Amino acid sequence: MSDVPLTFGIPIPQVFLDGQADMQLVRTALQRAEQLGFDSAWVQDQVAGDVPLLESISLLSYAAAVTTTLRLGVSVIVLPIRNAPQLAKNVSTLDHMSNGRVILGVGLGPVFAGDNYFQIFGTKADEALRRFNESISIMKSLWTQDKTNINGEFYRLENPGMEPKPIQQPHPPLWFGGQHPKALHRAVRMADGYMGAGPTTTRDFGSHVELIRRYLDEEGRDPASLPISKRVYLGIDNNEQRVKAGLDKFFAARYPWMIKSNPNFVADICVWGSPERVVEGLCEVIDRGARMIVLNPLWDFVEQMEILATEVIPELHRHE
Repeated sequence: MSDVPLTFGIPIPQVFLDGQADMQLVRTALQRAEQLGFDSAWVQDQVAGDVPLLESISLLSYAAAVTTTLRLGVSVIVLPIRNAPQLAKNVSTLDHMSNGRVILGVGLGPVFAGDNYFQIFGTKADEALRRFNESISIMKSLWTQDKTNINGEFYRLENPGMEPKPIQQPHPPLWFGGQHPKALHRAVRMADGYMGAGPTTTRDFGSHVELIRRYLDEEGRDPASLPISKRVYLGIDNNEQRVKAGLDKFFAARYPWMIKSNPNFVADICVWGSPERVVEGLCEVIDRGARMIVLNPLWDFVEQMEILATEVIPELHRHE
């Protein structure tokens, strides 16, 4: 048995395919998640794109106002397209608004897409890693030091301070995403946690965990100091044909390019069916190394959370 406790998060309703945000649903889902004992609530990050997805930090600020115990995380913000001092200020403020419950997930973004993505934000794909590393240094300094002096490639900070400092010390946890071996090694060297992406198969996630464990050993780092998590898209319904059709419809709108490149995308990454079938799929994710799972239904959020809390999670705890 792992020294890291097994915990479960939920997604904050964020994608509204009809273009109209349902904030009553957001409030209800968050408050019921607290009542049901979930550990955390999570958003994703998208600034530019065709999918109607609410901005991550803004939505977490709302979540902070209507909850008291859920940890609030984003997995993950594309850091190279964000202004580092501004993001540091936003996150520090959010940490105060939530009384120290923020987890900041960060990643490089779709470097494989080239400049077509990054030029929208005034950056370039070949700058992403350097911007990422410099931004991490800047945010940590602004969060922990009275004054910051950094003469970098992209930012020049000559003795500014930033107050108030975050409640969490030394700073809010930084969780990294990514699947490339270099990204996994970077997480071991620099991160406070690792989040496996939802559009990743359980098998691939297991391979990533094996690499992380190898790097932890090479770096002499305690595995318990790097929580490993995974988002899992799921649907609970005894009618497997119906729930699979719902998943296909959602992902055709959410990730059309992935469906086009892999017609088996949903079958590869999702868990669906009866509660018993969902337990089977999630047990495999646990066996592959996840100690926190974001259980991500895509519709009927409150109803699905009820089933997860009463019928699925108890079985997962018995499995571990």
